[in-house]
Amino acid sequence: MTTSPSSPYPYRLRLPGPISIPERIRQATARPIINHRGPEMRVVLEEIQRLIQPLFGTKAPVLTFGASGTGVMEASLVNVLAPGEKVLALAHGQFGDRYAQIARELGAEVDVIESEWGWAPDPAVVAAKLETANYRALITVHNESSTGAVTDLAAIGRLLRDRDTLFLVDSVSGLAGMELRQDEWRVDIVVTGSQKALMCPPGLGFASVSEKARKVIERDDRCPRFYLDMRKALATVDKHETAFTCPVSLLFGIQESLRAIHEEGLPQVFARHKRLSDALRAGCVALGLPAFGDPASASQTVVVASVPEPLSAGPIVKHMYETYNTVIAGARNKLNGRVVRIGTMGQISEAEILTDLHYLELSLTALGHKVPAPGCGVAAAIASLR
Repeated sequence: MTTSPSSPYPYRLRLPGPISIPERIRQATARPIINHRGPEMRVVLEEIQRLIQPLFGTKAPVLTFGASGTGVMEASLVNVLAPGEKVLALAHGQFGDRYAQIARELGAEVDVIESEWGWAPDPAVVAAKLETANYRALITVHNESSTGAVTDLAAIGRLLRDRDTLFLVDSVSGLAGMELRQDEWRVDIVVTGSQKALMCPPGLGFASVSEKARKVIERDDRCPRFYLDMRKALATVDKHETAFTCPVSLLFGIQESLRAIHEEGLPQVFARHKRLSDALRAGCVALGLPAFGDPASASQTVVVASVPEPLSAGPIVKHMYETYNTVIAGARNKLNGRVVRIGTMGQISEAEILTDLHYLELSLTALGHKVPAPGCGVAAAIASLR
């Protein structure tokens, strides 16, 4: 079993992705490899398609790529843009900034609406900006895992109802952990990755494509594309095939993950994520680590807690790992040192949350932070869970 150099405790991966893989899914990825073009693979891909569409909230095809979340973010843009076209980016964290940068690298003219980190984009500000130019695409992040803020996709989608502008959304850390209604909210492309609430190893990317987006994707005047060409993927998806060699083992894992999600039931999965994230957030607040950002847009899949001075996040993350073999995250951006981030996605339990808070309290105390009362974080979480 993996351990830190000095800790006797079992290894606990508590990042906001990649996450710890449930044993049934890990075992599924170890099945013998099968013919990636054979009838047995088509059965697997057909089941994945049928089970994953409800997570997107769509009846549109969901395309599969051997790629990370960033890879399918690029795929969403390279298939709808021509160099020089205008993109409106709603950025309220690290991954919104990344989405905008990908568009710039593809030659788009990018306008950015910057929201304060921790707060979701304001639909009224977006509405006003849309009146100033004709945008090929509006891009944003559903669940900004760097800040813990969730975008109101329904409100943004309503603004685009009568426009040619395509609505592109990164839900890498949101999908399967919170509700997403792509068709109802008029989102044209949603992208996600395998390593977060889908509970699989990194390496698979998915993109769902609306009919409105498909009409643009099929044009020949878009950016140059080959491996990430959605035209190739769309031509094979109804045959339950992939355009290029698929990561067979990862698809076995996704198949098993989707079965587990549907066995529990989507409403139950979403309610559990909210319940556990609320409890962890309450425990952090009780320990003297206030929730970062706007509570009205708080994530269900990651808890972002502010670190009070004179503490810094780095020593907390280090102590949690070296002493308790528990891996949580700080920030690799302008919030560096100011926040800690803990994932609340996948098949985690109440026990995981209470363990997080127990180790966090011990780490804070060891670093000189005086908590209000022994066990107060765990007690606050238990009260939230009742």
